[in-house]
Amino acid sequence: MPQHIASFDNRNQAIVAEHNDYVPLVYFNRVRLNSGESYDFQLSGHECCVVPVTGSAKVTVDGEVFDKIGTRTNLWEGMPNGVYVPVDSPCQLEALSDAEIFIAGGVYDERLKPFAMRDDDIDLVQYGSDDTKTHRKIKHLLGQANAEQRGRLLVSELFTVGAGGWSGFPPHKHDTDRGDIETRFEEVYNFRFNPGHGFGAQFGYVNEDDFGPVFHIKNDSTYMIDRGYHPCVAAPGYEMYYFTIIVGETSKSLKQFFEPAHEYQVHTIPGIKDMISKFK
Repeated sequence: MPQHIASFDNRNQAIVAEHNDYVPLVYFNRVRLNSGESYDFQLSGHECCVVPVTGSAKVTVDGEVFDKIGTRTNLWEGMPNGVYVPVDSPCQLEALSDAEIFIAGGVYDERLKPFAMRDDDIDLVQYGSDDTKTHRKIKHLLGQANAEQRGRLLVSELFTVGAGGWSGFPPHKHDTDRGDIETRFEEVYNFRFNPGHGFGAQFGYVNEDDFGPVFHIKNDSTYMIDRGYHPCVAAPGYEMYYFTIIVGETSKSLKQFFEPAHEYQVHTIPGIKDMISKFK
């Protein structure tokens, strides 16, 4: 079942390590650098995406330089930037300002080519409504727009629009390969709230008779999903952000299966079908 990791100082060490026991397809690290500092890494058997959450960095991948990646001083404004790092490629991050950088990795076996995602490359989707309490904005770094350049790694930033509301709704899962019905993907989130003392709740259950677990999520909570339905909700008065890493076991295309009791709301929530297509 899903697991929660409370905020802690990871000292630039992986929060979700390579080949971990819980979501072995997924890797996640948060790197914090002062201006001028650097960080080197190389993931074996993983493709990855480097994303400055705030600040700017020069990213060097196997000798190829991508300069001035990151344009935000505040994650609640502007677009994310990123660099795709192929399997087994050495990578250096050099902070051009104080920076917080996410490294999102997924198990893969084919070595592709590195590329950058800048402001104009981000695939933006907004859906839901205030009336349905599902108003969300999604900023895709790795998704449908660059499917031919990546493997099975999907990376996005998701925001609740306004103060409070539901996300991951209607409840859905992606834990079984079933052709056109569903594909198996493991998932990791890192949450932020605005203001920072905000909070929410993250659900995890395998069927309609299952009652949990439900986690109290706070600023910098990390959440790992190996299976089951996983909607979440932000408390009234707080905007919620979460960085999303989704890694397929066999498929590049995420096909979500909606809980049958609530599936009809796919047809009533504005824009949700466009949202679903962008994850494929």
